[in-house]
Amino acid sequence: MDLRSLITATTFAALSVAAASQTVYAADASAPAAASTVTAPRETIAPAFVEPIANVPGKTMTALIVDYAPGGKTPAHRHGQAFVIGYVLSGAIRSQVNGGETHVYHAGEHWTEKPGAHHTVSENASDTEPAKLLAIFVADSKDKDLVTVDKK
Repeated sequence: MDLRSLITATTFAALSVAAASQTVYAADASAPAAASTVTAPRETIAPAFVEPIANVPGKTMTALIVDYAPGGKTPAHRHGQAFVIGYVLSGAIRSQVNGGETHVYHAGEHWTEKPGAHHTVSENASDTEPAKLLAIFVADSKDKDLVTVDKK
């Protein structure tokens, strides 16, 4: 079974479990204008799986599939103390972490984010084609808010 088939099968199997057991996106309650400042289409997030890491007690691996419409963007955000791997499944994703160099990643490429990193740019690099990435988080099992949008 190839990676895409495995992800698709896991997504459908884990959707209800992940939705019930893990809150993955938290807008800062004191920042109601955060979403309204982004005029481009927002991303769509679907859970792929949530799995405790057997040999690392207290840690869980969570995977999300992030779909970007053409021109789609995510506001600047953080992932708490999670270690993150972004793997591009299709299209091209423009990313900038901690004020570093902005880079465009294409299908089959990945990047990592250290715990506490500030993800200032996360967007579809194309205005005409969709893009999709698999975001994998390794976090404390008690951490439920894996994506927190910046205050404005």
